[in-house]
Amino acid sequence: MDWIEANGVVLRYDLSGSGKDTLILIHEVGGGIESFDEVLPAFQQEFRVLRYDQRGFGLSEKTKVITIDSIMADLVGLLDALKISGPCHVAGTAMGAGLAIAFAARHPARTKRLAISSPATKTNAQHKLDRAARVKAILEGGMRSSVDTSLLRSYPELLRGDKARYQRFRNRWMMNDPEGFIALNNMTTTMDLTADFAKITCPTLVIGCTHDPIRPPAMSKEIAGQIRGAKYIEVASGHFMAVETPELFVQHVLPFLKGA
Repeated sequence: MDWIEANGVVLRYDLSGSGKDTLILIHEVGGGIESFDEVLPAFQQEFRVLRYDQRGFGLSEKTKVITIDSIMADLVGLLDALKISGPCHVAGTAMGAGLAIAFAARHPARTKRLAISSPATKTNAQHKLDRAARVKAILEGGMRSSVDTSLLRSYPELLRGDKARYQRFRNRWMMNDPEGFIALNNMTTTMDLTADFAKITCPTLVIGCTHDPIRPPAMSKEIAGQIRGAKYIEVASGHFMAVETPELFVQHVLPFLKGA
C-alpha cells in the first residue's frame, strides 16, 4: 500500500495482482481498502486490482466537503497518476456501487465491465431521516454513538455468523473520521444518479441482496431495468456484500468480469 497525490488530495491506494486487465474496487460508506481483503486473493489471480481509500476515509486525506464530482475527479486523477489508461473493470457495493455507476456513465471509454450490488443511487424520504439521525448522533457523541444503530440494518444479525469478520468491520467503522463521514452522508442527501443509467454502455451485472433492508432487491432490479442489457440476479447477502459474504461476491462477480 502507498500514497499518491491526485486531483489535489492525498489518496492511499493498493495496486496488486498481475492480470492483463485492471479491476477497480470502490468501497462503501465507512469502508476503505480493507473492505475487499477477503475477496482480493481470488481477483488477484485474474486481474491487476486497484483499491483505494476515498477522500475523507481510511488513511486518505481528510476533508469536510465531499461531492460526487470531487470523488469522480479523484478516481480519474488516481488512474492517471498510476498511468492506467483503461478500460478497467469496476465493481463496488452499496455507495461504492453507486460511485461505480457514476464512473461508468461519465467515463465509458475507461470502463470495460461493471459489477455492482445494492447500488445507492438516490435518497428517498426514509433514507434522509435515517441519515439526519445518524449525523445528529455522530455530532453529539462521535462514531461510537451511531455504530450499533447503523449496523443493525446494514450488517444484520443473520449475517454475523463469522463473529471475527463482523467485529473487524465494526472496529474499522468506528475508526472513521466523523467529519468525513458526515460530509459523505450530506452528499448522499441530494445525490440522484438516475440520469446516469442510460449513459452506461458496458456489460453490467446488478446484484440484489435479499437481506438488505436499506436497498432491497426491488430497488436493484429497477436500476438494472434502466441500464441497457444489464444482467440482474439476487443472492442471500446484505448491504455490504463484499464484506458480509465475500465468497458469494467472488462466486458471482468473478465469472462475469471474465466474460463467462
